[in-house]
Amino acid sequence: MDTTPLRRAYDRLLDAAAIPDLGDADDGGWNADQILAHLLSVDASIAAVALSVVAGSRPTFDNRVSLDPWNLDRIITEHAGRAALRDHVRSQATILCDIADRLDEKAASVPVPSLLLSNGVLVLDQPIPLAGLIDGLAEDHVPVHTQQLLDLRVAVPGHA
Repeated sequence: MDTTPLRRAYDRLLDAAAIPDLGDADDGGWNADQILAHLLSVDASIAAVALSVVAGSRPTFDNRVSLDPWNLDRIITEHAGRAALRDHVRSQATILCDIADRLDEKAASVPVPSLLLSNGVLVLDQPIPLAGLIDGLAEDHVPVHTQQLLDLRVAVPGHA
């Protein structure tokens, strides 16, 4: 697999996560730490799925644990601040991309039964190829969370 688009998406996300003074979401959504914790959970799950496929297993992917507030709080608590969360996202994204880079076409095409929720709405409940799961991170998931981070910028009075 070519993970160049995913690596670029993570570079943009990590740049956004490094912006000082990220506030809270106006709509009551996740703050920056919760977004980063969510990404850590998703990335670990997808890396585990990819490694399971290579090992000959036929795993499933279910993103509900990465949405669970208790789990997000646990992940946040295990880190010494946003910089540590950002560093962990960077290293874990690298691991995920390194795994994906080594997937052959046969492994990348293995259908993975997947259950995806977003904001309490069912988005997907069907098998998708492993490559589709990984490419979906670059095409949609990471850019959406990058925009969420950018939307958390606190306006500084007197600055445009």
